[in-house]
Amino acid sequence: MTVSILSFSSPDLIGSAARGAVITAFLVFIGLCLLWVFTLATQDDDPERLYIAGRSLPPGFNGVAMAGEQITVVILVSLPGAIALFGYDGVSTAVDSALALGVFLLLASRIRATRRYTLGELFSLRAEGPGTRVAGAVVTLCIAVPLLMVQLRAGGITAALLLGRPTETAQVVCTLLMGFLITCFAGVADLRGTSFVQVAKVPVALATLAAVTLLALRLFDWSPASLLSAAMDKSMAPDDYLSPGLWAHTADFGPLGTISDHIVVILGTAMMPHLLLRVSASRDVPAARRSLSVAVGLTGLFYLLLITTGFAAAAVVGSGQIGAIDAKGQGAPILLASEVLPHHSTGRVVLITLVACVAFLAVLTAVASVTFAAAVSVTRDLIGRRDRVRSAIGEPAVVRLSVVALCAVSLLLTTAVYRYPIEFLLAFSLSLAASCVFPALVYTFFWTGFDRRGLLWLVYGGLTLCTLLTLASPAVSGTRYALLPEQDFNLFPLHTPGLVSVPAAFLLGWLGSARPWERTAHPRHTAPDPLPHVDPPERASTPARTS
Repeated sequence: MTVSILSFSSPDLIGSAARGAVITAFLVFIGLCLLWVFTLATQDDDPERLYIAGRSLPPGFNGVAMAGEQITVVILVSLPGAIALFGYDGVSTAVDSALALGVFLLLASRIRATRRYTLGELFSLRAEGPGTRVAGAVVTLCIAVPLLMVQLRAGGITAALLLGRPTETAQVVCTLLMGFLITCFAGVADLRGTSFVQVAKVPVALATLAAVTLLALRLFDWSPASLLSAAMDKSMAPDDYLSPGLWAHTADFGPLGTISDHIVVILGTAMMPHLLLRVSASRDVPAARRSLSVAVGLTGLFYLLLITTGFAAAAVVGSGQIGAIDAKGQGAPILLASEVLPHHSTGRVVLITLVACVAFLAVLTAVASVTFAAAVSVTRDLIGRRDRVRSAIGEPAVVRLSVVALCAVSLLLTTAVYRYPIEFLLAFSLSLAASCVFPALVYTFFWTGFDRRGLLWLVYGGLTLCTLLTLASPAVSGTRYALLPEQDFNLFPLHTPGLVSVPAAFLLGWLGSARPWERTAHPRHTAPDPLPHVDPPERASTPARTS
């Protein structure tokens, strides 16, 4: 038995009379976005200008772009649906996602001060050698590919719902078409060009969400209390809607599962590889701090609007109808936009078109950012030291080819498994980032005894644990929302492995570096701290005194 994300009885949200106008406006918007990206593409062969915009982005501009990195299509369409269906549990996930940039703020200044911007380069701060760079590239790819599959899948679902064709065939066709367009975009984009699109996306997304929520609030005489009360009444469990535990993916050990989810969402979202490029594009360490301050404020506003949108969808549309169309609620924003205005009004068509355009911008920028970061890691960490390859075709060309290859592989995998629910791959990517990247960076910056063996034990041990525990979890088998709901080889009771894998990764890193079983007459030598406390090239110099 296979599980389709959208049921075949999905209603026609737009109507045949307005569909032509919506699709035309949507296609024009896509064409303008692609044209703009091609004009912004950098022709410079300098790798640093390509990867991190020559470290020249102003703090405010980079902060808005950093906030745009958080506005992905999965977050945009999934979180309001999760809140509409599951109430408190969806809100807690939104709050966790908003807190992630606060965690990243703790390490961002140190990352920027090192002047390194891939995981392999950061891992090699205390553990030089090709093995550490390969480990960084492996982790980056293992995080990026599942994340790309989920993003492409969500974009295809949104497009199919917009067209009023929710069949599996339509989903695959929409995913392929959007994937092709996004591959063209990502193949020519660089960090500077992507930043302009991210900056444009933020006000459009915020204004659209604000318009939808205000129009929904108008239906309840501008009373937030009435809207929330209606959301509870129209939910599938009115008495438990604002209580934890309604989300059915918490199998056994409910409180421990909730803690594990919090760990994975907060630490995983904060440790995404594309954020490393973003913070490295700042002019200096103080500029990186200011950028993050701007990003934290805008991200908080975005998640506040998302929470309001979720409650509004439950109040206006009803959790039952949202769940009947999409078991995970991914159609909630478009459903809400189609119900807050009269069905034959021009404003309704405009609002639905805006929601669709924001969704396209979200999937466009999210896929481009993730693939670009992964391609930079492949170029610098896997083949960056092979001068023969780099001199033959050039490093920028290697990056472009890597971007196209990653997009193509992710698109093929997405279409190959289109019959199955693959949303658990998002939790898997976040689990890898929380278990492999966060402990490694904490040890790198705060423990001088951390060495190559400890790093490799931590990275590959965390990767192995996350993979095995995820395969044995309710996300893969034994539950209604699992990848294989009719089979049950569920041996690990938690939906996400963070509660086990993150502490285990810290332990493996300590055991590999400290090696407490080694008893020698002389204490082990630990390398001095190689991390710079200031950024040498950007430090103000004092003119020489003349006699």
